[in-house]
Amino acid sequence: MKTTKLVMLVMTIAVALFILIPNLSWAEDGAAIYKGKCAMCHGADAAGKPAMKAPSLISDDAKKLSDADLAKAVTGTAKHTPAVKSLAADDVKAVVAYVRSLQK
Repeated sequence: MKTTKLVMLVMTIAVALFILIPNLSWAEDGAAIYKGKCAMCHGADAAGKPAMKAPSLISDDAKKLSDADLAKAVTGTAKHTPAVKSLAADDVKAVVAYVRSLQK
């Protein structure tokens, strides 16, 4: 009887971790990628840097963009460095999710 309860507890914790960990690490990865590749031009708060002609990512115009359009902007802008243009699709999604969290 005690073994069954212990097994059920371990299984419940395992399922909870399986569900929660990917969501937590995904947002964290987006923040790390943004800070490493985007913040130098767009600012840590994503407000942009007009002197560099780096647009705000938290403006009303940016908020109106779909996730797909924002992802295209991340990888498709000629001014972006090759390191940004070569981000994997999952990394781009993570950055878009992080920018969306900054827009709130």
